[in-house]
Amino acid sequence: MGQGLWRIARNQQLQQQGYSGQGYLTREHGRRIAANNVSNTSHRKQAQGGIDIYHLLKTRKSKEQEGFINLEMLPPELSFTILSYLNATDLCLASCVWQDLANDELLWQGLCKSTWGHCSIYNKNPPLGFSFRKLYMQLDEGSLTFNANPDEGVNYFMSKGILDDSPKEIAKFIFCTRTLNWKKLRIYLDERRDVLDDLVTLHNFRNQFLPNALREFFRHIHAPEERGEYLETLITKFSHRFCACNPDLMRELGLSPDAVYVLCYSLILLSIDLTSPHVKNKMSKREFIRNTRRAAQNISEDFVGHLYDNIYLIGHVAA
Repeated sequence: MGQGLWRIARNQQLQQQGYSGQGYLTREHGRRIAANNVSNTSHRKQAQGGIDIYHLLKTRKSKEQEGFINLEMLPPELSFTILSYLNATDLCLASCVWQDLANDELLWQGLCKSTWGHCSIYNKNPPLGFSFRKLYMQLDEGSLTFNANPDEGVNYFMSKGILDDSPKEIAKFIFCTRTLNWKKLRIYLDERRDVLDDLVTLHNFRNQFLPNALREFFRHIHAPEERGEYLETLITKFSHRFCACNPDLMRELGLSPDAVYVLCYSLILLSIDLTSPHVKNKMSKREFIRNTRRAAQNISEDFVGHLYDNIYLIGHVAA
């Protein structure tokens, strides 16, 4: 086997240089010599393997010579576009290689605003020495603090000048942020009803079907796990906001905030009935229409039927 491999390597050298012991030969003559030396099947397989390894090493060497693309050699707008796809961790790593590019303030500003859509500091003149990279670290630290203790997290944001001490500003921050733990957020909003009021007004339910609007509402303001005063408060606030966003529809259907409240409660009960594995006998469409119209007599049967179909097809309104 060793002699066979030596012959293969020698044959490859002959192919490249066109050289033999008798002198310089043409490449075609060198190929004939290589073919004659490989006389049986096993030698042919070895030759094929040797050629594969040779090309592999050659390709690898060429790639090593090429190396990685240097972003500093590209047009600035292209380099920034490439780096804008990185998250904060990868951008920090990139700054070890391309310090000027990866530390650019526009990149860190984009990361801040894509994760925390609203902060009071965005609309202020930046203080001396302000850096969006530093702001990102503070926002991340404050979010982690909030997820452990909401009051301490909000106080941290205020102490750093990131948020103003205003229910409306806190509500905007919560509405535009998706990194906050929903369980801690629910506890905070239950204690801060002033923030909850401003948070509800940020929702726009115009031209939305009632169950879909309720789902959107509960995606931002999570419903409690049990019935109680807080759930009733949420439904009441939602009902008034939904009516305020759809005054023409309310007049057309003859609905009031109290009637919408009844419908919302019916939708929540229906959601539990249809999705819970513990309920064996599911409520029928006819039963839902009959029970709902008893509580709100002015509602049309067709409208209540559409409500049932939505829950049956799409699922729970507060999942």
